[in-house]
Amino acid sequence: MTYIVNDNCIKCKLMDCMEVCPVDCFYEGENMLAIKPDECIDCGVCEPECPVDAIKSDIEKGASDWVEHNTKYSDLWPNITKKRPEDVPQDQEKWRGVKGKLKYFSEKPGKGS
Repeated sequence: MTYIVNDNCIKCKLMDCMEVCPVDCFYEGENMLAIKPDECIDCGVCEPECPVDAIKSDIEKGASDWVEHNTKYSDLWPNITKKRPEDVPQDQEKWRGVKGKLKYFSEKPGKGS
């Protein structure tokens, strides 16, 4: 079992989740985060920290589709361990709860820590 980040994170990228991660398994893209499944220790402390419900266990319905996505982008993007409020999208509140955000996904890497 592992945890994944799904499309609820796209254009929100609040970063509260990665601050509590004891193994620093979060990676930063331009407009979302990813969890590296091979590094995740399945502790689950990140899940309740996400205010947009973007973190799920891979055994939850629909989450398995996101394992490959998280694996791919955590291999490409820089690791992030510190929240940078200036990098939280200023318009993130308008994106909360929007469905079908995958079309807004950016493959570009973030700044990392």
